[in-house]
This record gives sequence, C-alpha cells and structure tokens, in this order.
Amino acid sequence: METAPSLIENITSTLMFPLAFLFVLSVVVFFHELGHFLVARWCGVTVKAFSIGFGREIWGFYDRHGTRWRLAWIPLGGYVKFLDDESAASTPSAEALRTMTDEERKGAFHAKPVWQRAAVVAAGPIANFILAVVIFSVMLAIYGVTTLEPRIGKVVPGSPAEAAGFLPGDLVEKIQGKEINDFAELQHIVSTHPAEALEFVIERAGKPVVLVVKPRLQEHEDAISGKVTRPVIGIMSAAGAERLHRRVGPVEAVGLAVDRTAMIVTGTLGYVADVIRGRQKADQLGGPIRIAEVSGQVAKFGIQPLLHLIAVISVSVGLINLFPVPLLDGGHLMFYAIEAIRRQPLSERTQEIGFRIGLAIVLMLMVFATFNDLPILKKWLSALG
Repeated sequence: METAPSLIENITSTLMFPLAFLFVLSVVVFFHELGHFLVARWCGVTVKAFSIGFGREIWGFYDRHGTRWRLAWIPLGGYVKFLDDESAASTPSAEALRTMTDEERKGAFHAKPVWQRAAVVAAGPIANFILAVVIFSVMLAIYGVTTLEPRIGKVVPGSPAEAAGFLPGDLVEKIQGKEINDFAELQHIVSTHPAEALEFVIERAGKPVVLVVKPRLQEHEDAISGKVTRPVIGIMSAAGAERLHRRVGPVEAVGLAVDRTAMIVTGTLGYVADVIRGRQKADQLGGPIRIAEVSGQVAKFGIQPLLHLIAVISVSVGLINLFPVPLLDGGHLMFYAIEAIRRQPLSERTQEIGFRIGLAIVLMLMVFATFNDLPILKKWLSALG
C-alpha cells in the first residue's frame, strides 16, 4: 500500500512535467509573438489578437488599441492576427482588403510596403534569438564561466580514439585548427562532425602530436532525452583535470552568450544537414511530448537549468521558423523576397498552393516527431499503470 508521503511525491512528480512544459513553451511563444506584435505596432499595423495557445479562449482582455490578448486551451504555440489576415498563419484575405475603408487600409498588414511586412515577420525569430542571448548573458554574469581542461583520462577499448592512437594523459590543444580550452568544446565539435575525419593536435610528454580520428555513431542512454544516437570517438575527461571558474563582466557575458547562441544554430543546422545526407539518424527530432519530458526532467534540477532549456528551445524555435517553408515565417520571407525582385506579389493562387504545401510539410514533420516520441509516451503510460 502506498504511503501518504510517497503518494504526494508521485503526484508532485507527475504534475511537474505539464507545468514545466507550459512554463517553457509559453515563455518561448510569448516572446516570439511579442516580436511580431511590437514591430507590427511600430509599422502602424492594426493587431486584432495576440494569442498564447490555440482554440477556445480561457481568459482574455482588450487593450486600449482594441487588440484582444487571449490565453487559449491548446498550448502548442500562439499567433498574432492582423486586421486583414484570413487565418492565424497570416494568410492574406483578399475579401477583407476589398471591403475595407481607406482608413482601415492604413492598418492593413498586407497593404504595407514589402520591407515593413518582412520586418514584422522576421521580428518573431529575432525575438527568440534575443531572448536566448539575454538569458545566457544574465546566467553568465551571475554564475560565471567554468571550464574543464581538455585532458584525456580514459580511452575506450575498441573505439575510434584507440585506433587513432590517443592515450590517457593526452592534452587536446587544437581540433581542425581551432584552439581548444574546454572539454565541452571538444565534445561539441565531435558531436557535430559525424563520419568526418578530424585532425587533433595534442600535447604528449611536452611535445605536439597530430592524430586523425573519425567519429562513429553510437546509441547511448541520456538522463534527460532517453536513448539517443550521437557521434563519439571514445574518450573521457581525466578525473584530475583542472577545472577553472572565473567571473565575467556584462560585455564579455553578452559576447559569450552570442557565441553560445551561434553554436546552437550551427549545431542544429549541421545536424539537419547530416540527417539529409544520411550521416545521422533523425531520432533526435522530437515534438511537444519530448519537450514536456525534457522540461520536467530539467525542472527537477532547479531554475538555472530550466532557464538554460528555455534559451536553447527559443533558439530552436527561432531557427525552425526561418526555414523557407510556406506557413512558417521563413516561407513568408521567401514570398516577400520574390515580391521584391519581381516588383509585384505572387498571385493569390500561387500563394494558396504554397501555403497548402507548407501545411502538408509541417503536418508531416509533426507526425514524424510524434512517432519519435512514442517511447516517451509509452513510458508515461506504464508509469501511470
């Protein structure tokens, strides 16, 4: 029979996943839509609604400009709807534009110059990147930077590193010509270069030695993400490796935050490229279920890791939205670039076809991501049973 303390602990643990998920996703979505909203207002666009979530409204209010701020039941995104939008995806409504008065047309999004429309659309992803930089900057300014000397403590038998000639005690100085000062930098480079020969310069007995190693894909259990497949070479850090902690000023913190944000962008793009080229498996692509799982796991470690997760997801959301897929922000920007070159917008029919194709792509990706997340869902159901 379950005791009261263990019952309370189970209930608390169960509630942590949805609450952490709602917190993480709501913050990311809010700042994304806030970027669209603020630049739209600056451009004189009339905003009808600012929504966090989709579907039926839970709570809302009107501001002095007539915008309906709303919280909806389905917490899987959000939208800013303009006066002449046909849908939450900001597809133009030709009928609405035709029936508007001259005064109303002044606030119509689709009647604005192409550069203003592009600025409004780009503002959402940019806001995501800014949010990440702000979070990383604050965390770095408060907690400082900790680096771990990139000294090898163990070489896994039968690994690519052993075959390449790595030995315990080797100090990694450079990889592909890039100076390495932290073991985490080494891990990042290896994880983003699957099946690619990497040139290491190491210090051994006071002398430089050049070794070439090719990472291989290996499945392992991650404490947060579950089973994942990642490139590895088979080395571990030394137990006695020097760990350095230093404080950083506000300016340096911002610079390091930008570097971290850029690292996430390049890592994500590299992973997507490797999936397309067949170098990596697509099992790391996840949807809301995985975000909920990771959010709940990370929340157990406190507010600092949770804020870090918000920054990482914010970068990912901003980057994904810039992909040139109709329906996403990048798709709108692609249409506006074509319009700027042609000096006239694409026909309504062409745009409609594009949005339908975009919707199909987005839906297929959602189904694929959900399929990847089924093991997590099964774990949840078995825990409940």
